[in-house]
Amino acid sequence: MHLISCRYRGAERVGVVTGDCAGLISARDGWPRTMLALIDAGPELWSALASNPDRAIDERVPLSAVELCAPIPRPRKNIMCLGWNYADHVRESAGARAAEIPEHPVVFTKNTTSVNGPYGDIPWDPDLTTQLDWEVELAVIVGIGGRRIPVADALRHVFGYTVINDISARDLQFRHKQYFLGKSLDGTCPMGPVIVTADEIPDPQALELRTWVNGEIKQSSSTHYQVFGVARVLSILSLGMPLEPGDIISTGTPGGVGFVRNPPEFLRQGDLVECEVQGIGRLRNRVR
Repeated sequence: MHLISCRYRGAERVGVVTGDCAGLISARDGWPRTMLALIDAGPELWSALASNPDRAIDERVPLSAVELCAPIPRPRKNIMCLGWNYADHVRESAGARAAEIPEHPVVFTKNTTSVNGPYGDIPWDPDLTTQLDWEVELAVIVGIGGRRIPVADALRHVFGYTVINDISARDLQFRHKQYFLGKSLDGTCPMGPVIVTADEIPDPQALELRTWVNGEIKQSSSTHYQVFGVARVLSILSLGMPLEPGDIISTGTPGGVGFVRNPPEFLRQGDLVECEVQGIGRLRNRVR
């Protein structure tokens, strides 16, 4: 299934996308009203919805008639993110220093208030930052929680996948010697446009991902080149804390970001940045 959160006629709805049509899930008869509620409902309801979506849908409308929101507009917890999870990004970021591939995942978080829609404007305050950078990433949505999840079982805990642009204020990131402030500005986590359920992506390590700025390709790679694959990341994160339904894990960006270019490139007023992951869709966000 391709699932969306959207606004339609002033109401927030959850929908199932088929082609150019959005089937809006009923707000009656006990069906979940939000994406988090749908995830919380568990595998039995997911299977029922996938096998017969008509029983849950009370209205079908053109996809163009709804306003797409982030699939989870306000996560319960910060988005967990991986740094240096592609070897080429490690090498480009290291510059003149020796490039050492991490032995363990580099993990940071983005504030929940940074979440933006797939087509929302990215706010830019040049008095706060002059170094907004792009980072296309595959994001994992946890469906079944757990602790100490074995790698071999980890993908069974995935509800689905979406696209994140981990917009980063590099000057803040480096000034404060940690990632949180530079990663958590308002609107700097565009997400979507859909969640593709895990059954439609049997191998998350075989997805192409790309970024364009004003139509020019900036990043082009594949999740095949991740240092730590999705299953291993889930397993490691669950060692010391529970993963819970609705948790979002953004799995890192490949090479091609702006701050390492010669000369460095950063987003400016009016720029259009697009991020795409194969089989999921493309984010389109303009800097305002």
